[in-house]
Amino acid sequence: MKKTLIEKTSDKLVYAFLKNKLISPIPKKFSQKLVNAQKFRKLCESKIKEPIVGFKAAGTGIAVMKKFGEKEPFYTSIYKRNVLKNGKKVKINKATLGIELEVGFQIKKSFFLLKKSIKTKNLSKYITHIAPCIEVVGYRQRKKGIKSFGDLCSDFGANVKFLIGSKKKYKNIKLNNLKTNLSNKKNNYDVDGNTNTVYINPLNSLKFVLKKLLKDKIKLNQNFWVFTGSTVGVVPILNKGTYLGKIDKLGKVSCIII
Repeated sequence: MKKTLIEKTSDKLVYAFLKNKLISPIPKKFSQKLVNAQKFRKLCESKIKEPIVGFKAAGTGIAVMKKFGEKEPFYTSIYKRNVLKNGKKVKINKATLGIELEVGFQIKKSFFLLKKSIKTKNLSKYITHIAPCIEVVGYRQRKKGIKSFGDLCSDFGANVKFLIGSKKKYKNIKLNNLKTNLSNKKNNYDVDGNTNTVYINPLNSLKFVLKKLLKDKIKLNQNFWVFTGSTVGVVPILNKGTYLGKIDKLGKVSCIII
């Protein structure tokens, strides 16, 4: 049976994902509108038979949502192959968009037994740990820039690598106004941010992702991570070297860009 265009295109992008290759840009019909990009992403993810260790919220900045005419963020799966320990090296290419500093939550697998909607007041019972995290973002396609949420969503959420910093047991701490900073001292690179740029509050972003997982009937048989969105935006990587992220009360995380 002859494959459709969406099947052929998803095969190419999955190959690029698994082999760390770059391909020509996919047709705009699969990436221009978020609703179509979501369908395309899910098709691609269904073809990858590797462990999923978490999920990320993307497009969590209110200003960014307004710019692209979206009402809410979106989420994508995170595979074990793309999660690294603190301080590891990440090789970039011409399709790399930048680097982000995020708040990550480790969630109990018992969450998937929940039979009703997740509420803000019962979020904490499912969180085991919290940590500062760095995400290196980029495409598997030979293209630059972001013209829509669909651009990012269709290409596996444009996540290249995640690095998890020093994690600590979760306690009910206020996360809606913590100062953050991403720097590279060697290159005089210094960007300040705040957790209040992440969908108002990282906990709000976490709740968004968990609600989507329940709606989409997704289940894992292990504890998992949720990365809640950048506190500094997508910061271009102007130079290689060590990037250090700091989030007040949470700690540090670093990444060596090569």
